[in-house]
Amino acid sequence: MKKALIVCAGGMSSSIIAKKTTENLQKGGKDIEVNATSQSQGATIIGKDEYELYLVSPQTKMYFDSLEKAANKFNKPIVNIPPQAYVPIPMGIDKLSKLITDNID
Repeated sequence: MKKALIVCAGGMSSSIIAKKTTENLQKGGKDIEVNATSQSQGATIIGKDEYELYLVSPQTKMYFDSLEKAANKFNKPIVNIPPQAYVPIPMGIDKLSKLITDNID
């Protein structure tokens, strides 16, 4: 199973989005799990090299450069989530699912 991690401000809203996105991906036949964490824990978790893809939420995009440096140490992709893909409605979940499948190895 491949894993993607959403890094957001507190990890609360992204936990809901991560769960819905995981369900959507697996319903579509993709063996991908999406998890979420807070920005304060993001670099630490990236340093454990347990994920194939890192996603930065719209409200934490100002931390993208520092998180990207951490991800680059392990040669892992990291992308900003566009606001329209960061809403827990079917259209947003579909957009986030596509962003993940387009960027995960």
